[in-house]
Amino acid sequence: MLAEIKQAGTVQEYETPERCHITEVANDSGDELVSIARARVEAGVTTAWHHLDGITERYIIVSGCGRVEIDNLDPCNVLPGDVVRIPAGRPQRITNTGQDDLVFFAVCAPPFREDCYISLERDARL
Repeated sequence: MLAEIKQAGTVQEYETPERCHITEVANDSGDELVSIARARVEAGVTTAWHHLDGITERYIIVSGCGRVEIDNLDPCNVLPGDVVRIPAGRPQRITNTGQDDLVFFAVCAPPFREDCYISLERDARL
């Protein structure tokens, strides 16, 4: 890992077919162990069912409220400060159940790659 400061103003948010907005905070050769993305889900939106092939993911809820579904676990409501651990290959999605944006950091290990994203919905691709 490189010793460096990643400035927030150097990256842009983009919308994904998964129905969320992503800002790649750190996903580069400076850290070979993890990637970090800021995710934003608009009020009333549910992201697409998907899983990550070979990549574990952690959501750290920053603001808003939501409902997380992971594989065969009971759906769970989440609030700021909650951490959601998602093992590799487990189907997942999150719903914004509030009136404001649901914002969380997604920390992936090893780092996220687009080819690891497996959509479980018809006609949804990254």
